[in-house]
Amino acid sequence: MSHRISELFLKKFGSIKYYWGMEIMRLKDKTAVVTGAAGAIGGAIAERFAEEGAIVLLSDINTEAGERRVKYIKDKGGSALFLYADAFKEEELIKLISTSIEKLGRIDILVNNVGYDFEIMKGLDEISSENWNKSIDLNIKSMFVCTREAGKHMMERRFGKIINMSSIARRGNPIQLTYSATKAAMEGFTRSVAQYLGPYGINVNAIAPALIETETIKSNVSKDEWEALKADCEFRYPLGRVGQPIDIANCALFLASEESSFITGQVIEVTGGARL
Repeated sequence: MSHRISELFLKKFGSIKYYWGMEIMRLKDKTAVVTGAAGAIGGAIAERFAEEGAIVLLSDINTEAGERRVKYIKDKGGSALFLYADAFKEEELIKLISTSIEKLGRIDILVNNVGYDFEIMKGLDEISSENWNKSIDLNIKSMFVCTREAGKHMMERRFGKIINMSSIARRGNPIQLTYSATKAAMEGFTRSVAQYLGPYGINVNAIAPALIETETIKSNVSKDEWEALKADCEFRYPLGRVGQPIDIANCALFLASEESSFITGQVIEVTGGARL
């Protein structure tokens, strides 16, 4: 292929990361908002986006960890900033999106990553209405509010990428009853909003991980329980290992890039082949 042809190829297909040794940033000059970004998965997504050229706004209630992520990104040459927002409070989420637009100039990518399992390892007779409501508010309502507010902005611009963090638990899990319910609801919301926003050029998808090794999960069980759970998954998952935050971040990068421009309304499982 001649040098001139290769230049034309590169110009047309600039979303390809590497071409003859030349690195192409897939999110160059894009802006992204990531909720729950102080944690392992949200942080990995923010770092991966910044690595690919995005200006990333990280949001969480853990200011110390969030600012530490921002410093890491900046030290690596990326662009990032942190905003505190309590995902239980609608007014703070509305302010998060409006302030993000003000500081970034626009929102190209929204990652609704914040979420938590308040009743893991609990039986049906042990689940409280209080924690059921907390699960709904954090896992579903926060996603709805951020999507609504960012969606209005994206509709005006006729462009946007929205990524929701689901879970393989959406298929059902007897030790994650409330969490499974919220993640199943997320799938319906994702598909519905994808249909609504599609005519505006906005892609809406979700990622459904299996077990991902994070400190949050490990802190909820004993060391022996974690080792047993990990060993069981390594045995059952066809790829023979549990997931890492970077596995989710790489999938989010694909969904945030132009490489996924004809994909919407999908829930992509990042599971090592679990529950095939």
